[in-house]
This record gives sequence, C-alpha cells and structure tokens, in this order.
Amino acid sequence: MKRGLLIAVAAVAFIAAAYFSFSKWAIRHETVELYDSARDRVVAVDVAVRRDSEMRAMAGLKTLPVAVVNHGNTVKNTEYSFLANVLAMRGYLVLSIQHDLMTDAPLVTHVGQLYVGRLPVYERGVTNVMFTIGEMKKRIAYADYDKLMMVGHSNGGDISMFFAKEHPDMIKRVVTLDNLRVPFLTEAKFKILSFRSKDPNFVPDPGVVPDDEECARTGIEVVKTGAQHTDMSDRGPDAVKEKIQETLDRFLEEDSDLRPARTDVLKISGDKVSATKPASQVVAGQAAARQDGTTDQERQSAALALPARAPR
Repeated sequence: MKRGLLIAVAAVAFIAAAYFSFSKWAIRHETVELYDSARDRVVAVDVAVRRDSEMRAMAGLKTLPVAVVNHGNTVKNTEYSFLANVLAMRGYLVLSIQHDLMTDAPLVTHVGQLYVGRLPVYERGVTNVMFTIGEMKKRIAYADYDKLMMVGHSNGGDISMFFAKEHPDMIKRVVTLDNLRVPFLTEAKFKILSFRSKDPNFVPDPGVVPDDEECARTGIEVVKTGAQHTDMSDRGPDAVKEKIQETLDRFLEEDSDLRPARTDVLKISGDKVSATKPASQVVAGQAAARQDGTTDQERQSAALALPARAPR
C-alpha cells in the first residue's frame, strides 16, 4: 500500500516537473528594436515563437504563420503575453509592435471627424506594421508574411481593423478586443472575432459593431465578456484572460494541429536584440520606449500589479 502510494506521488512529481519545464522553455520571447531611417523612428517588437515549431521551420519542414499584436493606448506592446502565448503555442510567429513613443502627440478625440480624428494614428500603425513585416522577413525568413492574423486591443483593435480594410489581401483573420472606432468589415472574406466589454466608459461609436442579425449573416463572432475595457491586457483578472484565451484557442483550432499548454502558467524568457541604428540613436529610442528603466522580464512580472489606465 505504502509502496503504491510512493509510486503515485513520484509519478505526480515527475509529471509536474516535466510540465513546468515545458512551460518555461516552450515559448521563446525576445525584443527586437528596429530602426526606420525614413521616419527616424524606433519600432520595438516583442517576438514570441514556440521553440519546437521554430526548429521545424528552420529545418525547412514547415512555414510559420504570422500574427501581429497591436496594443491599446497607454498599454505597452509587452503587456499582451496572455494573447501572444496562445498564438505562439498554436504555432504562430507573434510580432507585438510598439506603436506609440513618448515623443508622439497624445491621442485626440474630435467628435464629428472620421474615426474621431484618429486617422493619422491608424495610418501610422499601418506604416509600423508594413515596416516591421519588411524587416522581419530579413531576420526570420521561414514565416508566411503574405497572410497575417491581426490582433488588437482598443486603439490597437482599430489599427488591426483599419489595416485589414487597407490591405484585405494580406489578411487571414482579425481578432479585436473592444475596438471602438473603425467599423467591422462585414463583407470581408476572412473571419473576424471580437471580444466586447461591458463598460459604460468605453462605448463603441455607432455602426462599429454589427448587430446580431448581421453577425449571423456574415459569420462574425462577437463575444460579450462582461469585463471592463481595461481588463483586456495582462493587467486584467485571470478569470477574464482565461476566458479570452479559451475562446481564442477555439478560434485558431482549425488552422493548427498543435494543442497549447496552459498559458496562464507559461514563463517568459526574455532575450534582447540590438537595433541596427547608431548607438546614440538606439539609446534615445530605448529611453523613449522604456522610460522606467526596467527589463522586459521585470515589466512582464510587474504588469498585473500596475494600476489600470484607460486604453482607448
């Protein structure tokens, strides 16, 4: 009896050790700082990729699909690891782009103007994505950059939808988390999934989200989470993030034969790649992108403890 109990305990311990070892090493994260000389602008990108998928792609056995994650206003590109992990574990090369710099003008709202005056922000986002894709092709050639999954929260969701509107032939799927300004593309040939909050302070503009009848006709999937708008990043409650992860995983299921591990316990390993711009300009770019002076891993760990700000 005791021997059987000891064997059972040892087996559980072995499985737990193997699982956490896999969780720690399953996904590779690194920060790449790209320099756009035409705009004199640093574009920081958090790269996430499943290690075994990357090895197979490097060996010429597969081509990695690509997902682009676009952050909300005042939220950093590294604060969506709960999404990046699901995508990476499904075999995607995930590129989380830092769109805003400290030197950029603050986000404006002009009622009555197209997209409440935010068209220049969306156009800059499209330029950032196109520049990033062009640079990453040179660095990671074993990925398919011709068909993208666009993912975004709030302002990043609007960038995602606007990019899909401008470049529909480059889109595989679109996933938004509470975008408020750019209307859904109801006649698109790609699938759309959107998570919506229940937050009176963040209400979508009229005509942005199709009604139930239009969603049923077009196959657009709208998920009412009941969450607050600002909960849809790493700062949000685990229950909200896990619900989003589960739904996103099902949305990706038909495109992947890889089943993800529990992403809520995945550990992030952060490496950093230097920028290709001159050292003096890199320092300035780093100061703009990381004014708090912390490392990527420290910011990942502290993300949930940060006070919620309002991404729109």
